[in-house]
Amino acid sequence: MSAKRKICVVITARPSYSRIKTALTAIQNHPDLELQLVVAASALLDRYGTAVNYIEKDGFKITGKVFNVLEGENLTAAAKTTGIGILELSTLFDNIQPDVVVTVADRFETMSTAISAAYMNIPLAHVQGGEVTGNIDEKVRHAITKLADLHFVASPMARDRVIKMGENPEKVFLTGCPSIDVAKEMMKDSHLDFDPFIKYKGVGNILDITKGYLVVMQHPVTTEYADSRMHIEQTLEAIAELKLPTLWFWPNVDAGADGTSKGIRAFREFKDSSNVHFFKNMEPGDFLKLLKNSSCLIGNSSVGIRECAYLGVPVVNIGSRQVGRERGENAIDTDYKKGEIIEAIKTQIKHGHYNPDTTYGTGEAGERIAELLATVPLTFHKILHY
Repeated sequence: MSAKRKICVVITARPSYSRIKTALTAIQNHPDLELQLVVAASALLDRYGTAVNYIEKDGFKITGKVFNVLEGENLTAAAKTTGIGILELSTLFDNIQPDVVVTVADRFETMSTAISAAYMNIPLAHVQGGEVTGNIDEKVRHAITKLADLHFVASPMARDRVIKMGENPEKVFLTGCPSIDVAKEMMKDSHLDFDPFIKYKGVGNILDITKGYLVVMQHPVTTEYADSRMHIEQTLEAIAELKLPTLWFWPNVDAGADGTSKGIRAFREFKDSSNVHFFKNMEPGDFLKLLKNSSCLIGNSSVGIRECAYLGVPVVNIGSRQVGRERGENAIDTDYKKGEIIEAIKTQIKHGHYNPDTTYGTGEAGERIAELLATVPLTFHKILHY
């Protein structure tokens, strides 16, 4: 009987967990695979929602933890965090000897995973390559594509783009996005069956959300990090003027997050934020239920382009962070201007929910990824198509 393939999945941030959760389950349940789960970077930190707690609660055994986030939330800190990640992950990979390393999407911390695996001759599988966005995430994603040996892409356009980058078509697989799997499962019972204020606490007034509510998730844009406070203040002003019940989620640990956080704290201290309640994080399924039952999502998170399109949730997408990304009809784009944001929100509330969009998959990605990891030949040979 042949030994199981050891599949090391590295999760570095709270969105990475929802992006790969169903694949983790499928890998764990596959008879020919052994899951090695590594949690690193901001996924371990309380100020960003301690995603590791939800991972453990879901029954996953964690093989290793890597604390590598350097405080500062600026460009230098991001670069150094990546460097520390390379050092720590290389040691961990040497100890656990995986057959394949899996890295997710495009966050700067994922570069550590990709570089460590590539330089240690460990086959690297990349989930969600080939997509286009409007900031440094795109550079990171495409760089990881060139370091990766297996590509699990979410859309036909992404697959075409990865192949045009010179990757072997036989190693580029259209799987869909695992986050859509979670959305599909949630849709079996999508009513809001929990009280977010009781279950997740947060900060702010207890709001009446029975007649509709907004959700905000806005991150700093790395290439515009010096303007992050101004960007968030425009959204805060818009939400305050609308006076609608709003559930607001804390930003990611990107360069500029300090400015975003200071803007939120100052607004909460000196202006009227009585219609807003702030949260750090939620379990993936609960978060999607919250989105499904909301009137609109506002901000610049990719969840508005991916999961919300599948769920038909109206989205107001602010700024450049998602420029170029494939999308459904559910998103309206605005600049960082209070007036534009207000009008777009009103338009989306009036429109109501959209028809579901399956650009990023139909809900079977996790099983497809696990089966491919169990059966695809593990080689480093690349056929170039320049």
